[in-house]
Amino acid sequence: MNTSSAEITAKNLAILNDQLGAEALLVHKFAQAAQSVQDRTISTELSNISNLHRKHYDTLLNYLNSHQ
Repeated sequence: MNTSSAEITAKNLAILNDQLGAEALLVHKFAQAAQSVQDRTISTELSNISNLHRKHYDTLLNYLNSHQ
């Protein structure tokens, strides 16, 4: 059973790593888009979306750090 648990843990760590990468990319993409548009309303919304993905990233990272 310990081998099975280790495999599940390794798989979960791989999933967390992939999701952290995806969230980091979304933070970057939305922040970049917010800076490139001229419409203030759209820029604000894009910044809000970037901040939301930053919160997702931070939540995942905190979860990962709490289980080390």
